[in-house]
Amino acid sequence: MQVLIVEDDNEAALNMQKGLKEAGIEARLASDGQQGLDAVKAQRPDVIILDRMMPVMDGVTMLQHMRADGNDVPVLFLSALGELEDRVSGLRAGADDYLVKPYALPELVARVEALGRRKEKDTVETSLKVGDLEMNLISRQVKRETTLIDLQPREFQLLEFLMRHAGQSVTRTMLLEKVWAYHFDPQTNVIDVHISRLRAKLDKGFDRPMLHTVRGEGYQLKA
Repeated sequence: MQVLIVEDDNEAALNMQKGLKEAGIEARLASDGQQGLDAVKAQRPDVIILDRMMPVMDGVTMLQHMRADGNDVPVLFLSALGELEDRVSGLRAGADDYLVKPYALPELVARVEALGRRKEKDTVETSLKVGDLEMNLISRQVKRETTLIDLQPREFQLLEFLMRHAGQSVTRTMLLEKVWAYHFDPQTNVIDVHISRLRAKLDKGFDRPMLHTVRGEGYQLKA
């Protein structure tokens, strides 16, 4: 998970960054709302921790600009302004959560993790990409560079599994269970036949093969 901390108090920001890192969360820093907007466009964070009172551009203004641009990244306001009306105005400005300073680091981490899970749940995956190979999960169209690749339904399922595990060695057992829904080995050459057909379709006419046989392990798709 990538977190952006927008906070003008450098010491406070560094402490947050350190605490998140210890929890396994990577965080980058911005010191005002304008820097925050620039960082959002450049880094595409999963969650933003946003202070309200900052120079150049305050947190509410930054958030309003984001929402006006259609950016729905989850935002946690972290502010010393803790009155009810402050919290309500912050949430109405487009924040997803509000935490008042001083705060307990474990609670901050828990809230950030919750916002990250919410974003993952709300994100609908529509495509996969490995190198110059692209798969549209909605239209079920596959192409390598500009060449369309016509796949049968089982070939599409097989390629989708391989793309989701790109760079990894995938065993025959994994393919039988996840693509064919077999929980035993029927002792057929069905995998070899489909791999051979898929390899011909993916690699024909291209200098660099993508689908490889890993001796003693299985198969691997890599750019």
